[in-house]
Amino acid sequence: MEQDALLNHLQGNENLLKAIGLCGPGGQTDRRKAKKLREVAGFCEIILTYVGRSLAGQECVRVVEFSCGKSYLGIVLVLLLRDLLQKEAELVGVDVNADLVAKCHRIAASLGLEKARFVAGRTLEFRSDAGFDLAVALHACDTATDEAIAKGIQLGVPLILTVPCCQNQIRGQIKSGHPLTAMTEFGPIRYRLANLLTDVLRAQFLHSAGYHVEMLEISSPRLTPKNLCICARKVKRALRPGRDRGYKMLRSFFDVRPKVERFCPGVLSEGEG
Repeated sequence: MEQDALLNHLQGNENLLKAIGLCGPGGQTDRRKAKKLREVAGFCEIILTYVGRSLAGQECVRVVEFSCGKSYLGIVLVLLLRDLLQKEAELVGVDVNADLVAKCHRIAASLGLEKARFVAGRTLEFRSDAGFDLAVALHACDTATDEAIAKGIQLGVPLILTVPCCQNQIRGQIKSGHPLTAMTEFGPIRYRLANLLTDVLRAQFLHSAGYHVEMLEISSPRLTPKNLCICARKVKRALRPGRDRGYKMLRSFFDVRPKVERFCPGVLSEGEG
C-alpha cells in the first residue's frame, strides 16, 4: 500500500490514534501530531514492503523496536501487519525510560495487543532467548541508532531498518585532519556532511556484517530532514573477504571512530584499512 493510502487507512482508525496520542478525545489533531503520523506511515510503508518480500511465507512476524519511546511505530506496525498482510505479530519494545515503558503496556492493553510487551533498559543490555525477524528504530537519538544497529547484528536479526536522528557523534571528529578541511571549515557544511557520513558509515558497517543495504526516504525532506531510512537485509551467502573495505576507507579518510564499531566488536576484519 502506498504512503497516502496507508495514511488514510491510519486516519480512519480513530481508536488507534487516540490510544497512541496522535489525536485528541474528540478526534482533533495538530501539526506536530500530523507530522509524526506521516513519518510513521512512511516508515511503515517501507517496512511492509520488506516484510512482503523477505518474510512472505511467515504467518507470524517477531518484531523488536529499540528506543521505542511511546512506541508509535511498533504498535502501528503490528496492527498493519495484521490488517494489511494478514500476519500475526509479536512485539517487544525496549526503552531506557521506565515511565514510557509502563505507558506502552497500558496502550497495548487498551488495543487488545496481547503479544506486545515492553522492557525498560538500554538497548545494548537487552537480552532475549527468542529470535526476531525484524528490528526497527525510528528517530533513536544520536548513538541510540548505533546501539539499535549493533544489537540487531548481535541478535542475528534478518531485517534491520532504522531512521536515524541527531547525528552528533561524528560531527566533532571531522573539524580537521582530513582531506576535505577546506569544505568542513564552514559550520553548516560540516553539519550536513557529518550527518551523511554518519549514516553512510552505519550502512557500510551493516554491509561489513553481512547485510545487503539500501537507503530510502520515508517522506519528503520538506516534512522532515530526518527522513533517511537505512534498510538492511541479511544475506545468506558466506561473507566475502574485504567486505569491510568501504567502511574502513571512509573511516580512515576522515579519521573518525564511529560508536557502532565499539558497540559491536568482531564485525571488522583485523588490521586497518
